Amino acid sequence: MENDKKIATSRYTLMRAFMKQQFKHVALALGLTTSIAACHSGPTSTFTDTETSGTIHISVDETYKPLIDSEIRVFESLYPKAHIIADYKPEQDCFADLLADSTRMIIVTRELSEKETQFIKDQKDHIVPSGLRLAWDAVALVVNKQAKDSIFNMDQLHDIMSGKDSSWQLVFDNEKSSTVRYIRDSINQGKPLPAGTMAAKTNPEVIDYVVKNKKAMGLIGVSWISDTADSTSIDFTNRVNVVKLRADGYTEYVQPYQYYIGTGAYPLKRSLWYNLKEPHQGLGTGFATFLGSQEGQLLIGRFKLFPARMNILFKTVNLK
Repeated sequence: MENDKKIATSRYTLMRAFMKQQFKHVALALGLTTSIAACHSGPTSTFTDTETSGTIHISVDETYKPLIDSEIRVFESLYPKAHIIADYKPEQDCFADLLADSTRMIIVTRELSEKETQFIKDQKDHIVPSGLRLAWDAVALVVNKQAKDSIFNMDQLHDIMSGKDSSWQLVFDNEKSSTVRYIRDSINQGKPLPAGTMAAKTNPEVIDYVVKNKKAMGLIGVSWISDTADSTSIDFTNRVNVVKLRADGYTEYVQPYQYYIGTGAYPLKRSLWYNLKEPHQGLGTGFATFLGSQEGQLLIGRFKLFPARMNILFKTVNLK
């Protein structure tokens, strides 16, 4: 374990150095406003917001509350006339908001499907929605400090998630959450989760439940268990044990450190996306641009997700 931390620390430190260097040379795609602004072919309307001023509501997958709260604070400090009100909710509800035209922007774990995109295009304003991957995220598995095991291969994980291995009680944040969808679609191949699976309502409640129950296995976004008090820290919360997994085709059992998320060695990897349907270049466009900028991507890195809008190089060094 100590050796893993030394290796991960070295790789993380190098990654941060290369991130800063690459920022000088890489033009962020989000900086090109025309590439993310939604197209509008309907009647001309008067809008009160701009890319750096005004007030909008956005819907955000509650998995990303710690990260997006920080992103909004920094954005509003840079642009005092801008006010972004984030409504945190299960991912299903975020998509419902976008399709019902009650929000312009959602931050979730997948892009719009072809059917959803066409539905938006067919509305009276004929807006063409846009979207972009901002980061690679991971679903972390957490168990009680006294749990019998915290190291699994993918065959063992499949048995747990399907209910074949009934020695664990699975705990999610919400039955409509992105984490439930990810496990059901990516691990269980569309099959339901085992009987007895519990929805704890919120991510902090998942951790609290695992702390109190030795047989519980919580599934949670990695940003909720990451120590962000120090931007150079790679440690996770000490309230629970973070499970090590071995991906198919790999030999190492690893935790969801940024390096392993980026290389794919950690198997429970997913994306963080924004989806935007804005009839003009307004505050949604401005916030989307910020999320892909140097400041926005560094914050993503601090919350232990792997930034997607940057060129990052890895080098391995041995610590003696």
